[in-house]
Amino acid sequence: IICENTHYYIYKGMKKIVIGIDVGISTTKIVGIDESGVVVSPIRIKATDPITSLYGAFGKYLHDNKIALSDVEQVMLTGVGSAYIDEPIYGLPTSKSEEFVADGLGARYESKLDRMIVVSMGTGTSLVKCDDNEIRHIGGIGIGGGTLAGLSRIMLKTDDIKQIINLAKDGDVSKINLLIGDISAKPLPGLPMNATASLFSNAKANASREDIAMGLIWMVLQSIGSATILSSLESGIKDFVLIGNLTLLPQCREVFPAMEKLYGVRFRIPKYSEFCTAIGAALDYKRQNNHPRIAAMPYTRALRRFAFSILSQSTDNKLKTHTSAQNAQHADR
Repeated sequence: IICENTHYYIYKGMKKIVIGIDVGISTTKIVGIDESGVVVSPIRIKATDPITSLYGAFGKYLHDNKIALSDVEQVMLTGVGSAYIDEPIYGLPTSKSEEFVADGLGARYESKLDRMIVVSMGTGTSLVKCDDNEIRHIGGIGIGGGTLAGLSRIMLKTDDIKQIINLAKDGDVSKINLLIGDISAKPLPGLPMNATASLFSNAKANASREDIAMGLIWMVLQSIGSATILSSLESGIKDFVLIGNLTLLPQCREVFPAMEKLYGVRFRIPKYSEFCTAIGAALDYKRQNNHPRIAAMPYTRALRRFAFSILSQSTDNKLKTHTSAQNAQHADR
């Protein structure tokens, strides 16, 4: 029993935190879910290989959050890099979560939605349909962060995402994409003048690096958005939750609101969008086991009496001796 600020908690002897780790080839994302279901300090670590990335992230996470190995109930791995890991992490109980399930659980937790399509924007893009408790991979598109990096290496001579973003800040997408207004004197049915008619069709041979960077980002994001909308046809789903590293692109705040207005849908980017898969991996353990790690029991009259009686016995001369009736009366108050 622990008494803290006059609140009493009965610990069931179980550990406190489940660690979810999304292992990529060179980047690992790690989060903890505590006994209250709260996400604890997500971090991301880059390294040259998945093993180094995983152990580096895990060690840093425990150190930064002052978590002892004994505080960890379970480690849950997911992501393509998890295939390289078959041993317990630091001797702790370690299991794996299927990545699409982790995507769905994490996005559902962060968005508070029960019905949606999860758009996981990684190297490519996967689409996961969540309908209450059903989580199902429904497809994807081979366009994502890898596409942006590869085309940038060819066209901009860099794949540094920060440099690409900085270039795009000064870019003009209308100098790259062909708009409806470029080919029609008036709007077409359902298509305003500023809607994209063709990606990169307006690009000139001497296009600036800034315009090219902007065009590449718009091309990737619009392609993902269009694929997502098409995947939802006949389902009635209008909510799309975007997760993954590409959600950090500033242009998401331009591209997706424009598509929302055009198609009457809702694109959502949750708070921990880039960590949703790691969050989902931790939640998958909770789902599979369906039990609490630490129970904060209600402050019922019986519990108060019990807690107060134990505290009275353990404080020796620091507390005055009371009769059991006085203890119960005081605890009730």
